[in-house]
Amino acid sequence: MADYSGANSAASLNGLFKEVYEDNLKRLIPDGKKILQKIKFVSKDRMPGNAYHQPVVLGMEHGVTFADDTEGAFALNPPVAGQIKDAVVKGYQLVLRSAMPYAQASRSLGPGERAFEEATKYLVGSMLDSVMKKLEIEALYGQKEYGTVEAVATGLVVPITDAEFAPGIWSGSTNMPIEIYDATLTTLRGGAGATIASVDLSAKTITLSASDAAVAAAVVATDRILHKGAKNKEFAGIHAILANTGTLFGISASQFDLWKGSQFAPTVTSVLSFAILQQAISKGVEKGLDTDVMVMVNPGHWDDLLTEQAALRMYDQSYSSSQAENGSKTIKFHSQNGMVEIVPSIYVKEGYAYVLCVEDWVRVGSTDVTFKRPGQEGNFFRELEDHAGYELRCYTDQAIFCARPGRSVLISNLKVS
Repeated sequence: MADYSGANSAASLNGLFKEVYEDNLKRLIPDGKKILQKIKFVSKDRMPGNAYHQPVVLGMEHGVTFADDTEGAFALNPPVAGQIKDAVVKGYQLVLRSAMPYAQASRSLGPGERAFEEATKYLVGSMLDSVMKKLEIEALYGQKEYGTVEAVATGLVVPITDAEFAPGIWSGSTNMPIEIYDATLTTLRGGAGATIASVDLSAKTITLSASDAAVAAAVVATDRILHKGAKNKEFAGIHAILANTGTLFGISASQFDLWKGSQFAPTVTSVLSFAILQQAISKGVEKGLDTDVMVMVNPGHWDDLLTEQAALRMYDQSYSSSQAENGSKTIKFHSQNGMVEIVPSIYVKEGYAYVLCVEDWVRVGSTDVTFKRPGQEGNFFRELEDHAGYELRCYTDQAIFCARPGRSVLISNLKVS
């Protein structure tokens, strides 16, 4: 049992944290993290060794023999085996550090669990919100940039292209460290990282800190903006998986068509419509999609679809004006594959939408988001060596994986009306 006497120690904090939070973290996870909510996590007991292994079917059996009714004991053609490969997925690590001053720790130690929760719930909630936001972005855009520069910077102000802008990526990003690379990800602009001083979501711009003038001066159109330190250290997100044409998880998409995600792009940049959705879904159906899907869209796309749905809606004799309501959280309709649920997400960029056969997707790794330190179970807090306080860490080791990419669809070349 933890010591509630007021003694200021990591042991007391660890005991209280275990009792208050260990089994109740899910209640603190924000609702806006749609990917993390919809795509389940597979624990390490499904991961022999240090990787997740999943056999995937990449080609059908073809050893059939045809014969008419006049043939007797006809000869059989030799078997032509289907193609089954073993996909290998490794988790990528992410750690978030936060500090609690001695004073806050001391005030949280009594009397009882209630005092501890009141003193720490905002810190714990903020850490979970922050790490879940990073993971949600990674789930969509891991191994792809946060945004693409539209034009040369005006002073310290860097504009982001409409197609590569998602409000959720940039909201709350003041003080976030970033790196800006050229389009090939080989040249680091200014030779160093930068810090975001402010964001204008309406203008779709970020302003760098005053000390980052050299970075801003080097920025040009088509440059790619990444979180600092993320290059080559991210798992492949949904966009990268569906856009892949090379080797991913040890399997070549150029060799096996079913390992290549389906894609659909209107011939001209277009507002997302139900007609475009139907055409995109047909691409997945061509590769075996025959079940319900979730369509992740930008909030602007959601507004456009809701407006179109309201204009097309027809009411039968059961309609009552006294019961009618405007608006909804999701839009559902039936298509050739089954049910289609359209879900808005502030993390989806304006130029894209994603038709996801959720049953084909999974998050894998040694651990989902946790406050436990590997090898230090039960020890959540550690004392800072050079500062008057304690450190709390949030950790995960995971990646996102799709067993049948061809049944999901990347929609591109979109705009918001």
